[in-house]
Amino acid sequence: MDILTDLYGSFFDINNWKTVLGSGSDWLVIFSLVMIECILSVDNAVVLATQTQVLKDQKEREKSLFYGLWGAYLFRFIVIGIGTYLINLWEIKVIGALYLAYLVFRFFDKQKLGRQTRKLVKKEGKISIFWRVVIQIEFMDIVFSVDSVLASLAISSNPVIVLIGGLIGILAMRGIAEVIMGMMQKIPELETMAYVLIAIIALKLLLSIPMIDIEIPSGIFALIVILAFIITIGIHYLRKPVKK
Repeated sequence: MDILTDLYGSFFDINNWKTVLGSGSDWLVIFSLVMIECILSVDNAVVLATQTQVLKDQKEREKSLFYGLWGAYLFRFIVIGIGTYLINLWEIKVIGALYLAYLVFRFFDKQKLGRQTRKLVKKEGKISIFWRVVIQIEFMDIVFSVDSVLASLAISSNPVIVLIGGLIGILAMRGIAEVIMGMMQKIPELETMAYVLIAIIALKLLLSIPMIDIEIPSGIFALIVILAFIITIGIHYLRKPVKK
């Protein structure tokens, strides 16, 4: 019980909340944390938007992101409390990298075989396809939140500030995911591009573990994403007249 009080007691300190909410300097820190969350979550948004494509209905895609949002909020609350121990959880990055590599292999393997469907989640199973997508979203939230929480705790040691910044940042990131999701419906080539990016993300995660310790700067990855979008959209419109 004492351990729980040490880890999460500050979240329930009303005076701490009053101080943070009434401080202009603390809100500047929160704003910077939101920006960091969005920058570090560009890769997360790409993965989330790709995973939802298995659902045929647009409402179900948005609903899966909504449920994933609340799951991400709950997990972020738990993780911030034990943030000082996250540095030891490099194994999560390895598991996440292997999982993403599996998704990429499965996608291109199905393309090679010329199957009509390229979905990552099978229709068979005890759990419905919708909830399996939600579970996948939650798993990737866990993987990608490690960097965000560690970066946030390095800026501010006040868990309330980190929590507010994280919650706002997650909401903004979900908006980015929905934009990407809508674009993928209009430009099918973006799906293939997304899996190429997921392969790069898997490599990025694997290189960041302590034994290798090679960090690809978020700014460089964001530039890669922007260039990939521009090139893919260009290819789409160049191929359009040919299709007609």
